[in-house]
Amino acid sequence: MTVMSSFKRKNPSGRATLPQGTRLSPFSTSTVITSTGIPSLDDILGGGLPLSCSLAVLAPDHHTAYGELVQKYFVAQGLASGQKVCVIHHEPLRFARECIWMPGSAPSTPAHSNAAEDVDDEMADQHDDKIKIAWRYEQMKKFQTTVSSNSLNDHLCLTFDLTCRIPDAILDSARQSTQLVLIGVDTPEDTGGVIEQIEGLLSSSADTQAVRICIPALGSSHWDDLQPSTVLTVLHGIRRLLHRYTNACASLSLAPHICTDTWGGPGWVQKVGWLTDAAICMSAFGANPSLVSLFPSHHGLLQILKLPAPHTILPASDKYSTLRGLSSAAGTMGGSGENNLAFKCMRKRLIFETLHLDLEGGVTERRTTPSSNAMALDANIMYETTPTTDGRKGSLATVEVELEHVKDLALNAPSPHDVADPITDHSPSTAKPKKPKKKVVFHSERPDLYDF
Repeated sequence: MTVMSSFKRKNPSGRATLPQGTRLSPFSTSTVITSTGIPSLDDILGGGLPLSCSLAVLAPDHHTAYGELVQKYFVAQGLASGQKVCVIHHEPLRFARECIWMPGSAPSTPAHSNAAEDVDDEMADQHDDKIKIAWRYEQMKKFQTTVSSNSLNDHLCLTFDLTCRIPDAILDSARQSTQLVLIGVDTPEDTGGVIEQIEGLLSSSADTQAVRICIPALGSSHWDDLQPSTVLTVLHGIRRLLHRYTNACASLSLAPHICTDTWGGPGWVQKVGWLTDAAICMSAFGANPSLVSLFPSHHGLLQILKLPAPHTILPASDKYSTLRGLSSAAGTMGGSGENNLAFKCMRKRLIFETLHLDLEGGVTERRTTPSSNAMALDANIMYETTPTTDGRKGSLATVEVELEHVKDLALNAPSPHDVADPITDHSPSTAKPKKPKKKVVFHSERPDLYDF
């Protein structure tokens, strides 16, 4: 008689097949994540953007287009991974043609460049390797401010080059196979029609294929004059559809003029974070020259408004993000508080990294004169002055230091009109000179005397 055990080993082949270009989250096996196309942004999100979640990118600077650049990475990653991509734009085909592509792949359209720029990039990449350091530090691990796909040991995120454009043959093939769906904003006042088209696309897609929804510039002039309530309705409608169709994710950027509380009223940015699963703000330095001089190695600061946390209370980024540095596994960070984050756009890639002061407390070389950082700070300091009783402009509090001994000598000094006594006294003086006492007088509205 054979006794059969009631315990059975789980067969990995019996599990549901994951959609192409996705993997399970290291934080929760019930969460499936996909890449945004930027390794450092994936790290900040906790490994990638989870399916059934939406990402909002706020870029309030009117002089740059970093929000749309993140969306181009998002579209390129989806097409290269074999996922279905939906672009909602007033000119969706033109936006798709401007997307970036992988270097060294089949004939792509390179951006205009020259040999000098290539040499400069190579020298910038090899600058840290050429620095001469003490021999005892040569075997130590090199300090890094960002992460890459190689450091993550993850093939989910592909490598893209900003100087390469997506080939027309790939775009035509994707459109014919309905891998790329283009939705134009013909009637911007009817935002409900856009939500209906997205719902029709998701309902007709197979559950085994991941779907990406991209809105590069929500609320721009091509969307007509949208009200804050309309924008919130669109965000809520997209999030409702994503929670219903769990094989899809969305990434959208708001127009620069609607990325601050001055447009939507107090708490507007917080409302955007409530109606999305993840939200970040990329504050560029283009409109503030003083910040450019203070941070010459970066192009803007990154602020995390909300992090995705599907099926969990704690975001995966709090435990697995290296750049944020909250966990003990964050390398040299040691888990001692969250790091400041910034971003910079090089000629071939966009990087999110930790923000650190350079050598010598903020400058890149030793100086014997005041640094440009200090001069920029001094130029921005405003001193508040108030008129005094005698008509002069002075500070709010004036300090005078007076020596009592010097004052007594001045009072006891003989006048030039006095007649000198011919009889002199030769007796030695027994009195010892007193030590001078310091008096500090504060003149504000009326003089007050304080002895220290």
